[in-house]
Amino acid sequence: MIVFDLICMQNHVFEGWFASGEEFERQQAAKLVRCPVCDDWHVERRPSARVHVRKGGEVAEPSEPPSEAVSGMPVDLVAKLREIVRKTEDVGERFPEEARKIHYDEAPKRAIRGKATKEDAQALTDEGIEFTPLPPFLSGDSH
Repeated sequence: MIVFDLICMQNHVFEGWFASGEEFERQQAAKLVRCPVCDDWHVERRPSARVHVRKGGEVAEPSEPPSEAVSGMPVDLVAKLREIVRKTEDVGERFPEEARKIHYDEAPKRAIRGKATKEDAQALTDEGIEFTPLPPFLSGDSH
C-alpha cells in the first residue's frame, strides 16, 4: 500500500491509500477518487514528506503522525471525533424511525447514527427532531 496526500479544488486536504501509483491514476481517471468532505472528483496529489525508506529499500512507517488528516483538520481532532462516532449505535436505514421513537419517548434516549434520505431528513427537521449529518470521513461512508 502507498499513502498519498491529496487535495481537492476546495482545498480540503486528505489522504488516500492505494495499491500503487498506477492504481491511484486509474481510479483518478475513472473519477473514483473523491474528496470525503465535498465529494469533488477534481483531486490532485500533494507533495509528501512521509515516505521513509530503510536500508535495503524497505519502506518504513512514518515516525511522526501527519499534521493533517482526511478533512484538513489536525489528526488528534479527527481521532477524537471518530471515537465519539464509534460510541454511537449504528441503526442504519432505521435512523428516521429510531430518531422519532427517541424524540417521542417511545425508546430509551441514546446516541444513534444511521442513514436517512433527504426527504426523511427534512421530515425529521419539520418535526423538530434535532440531528447532525456526519461527513463521510467520520461515518465510514467515504470511497
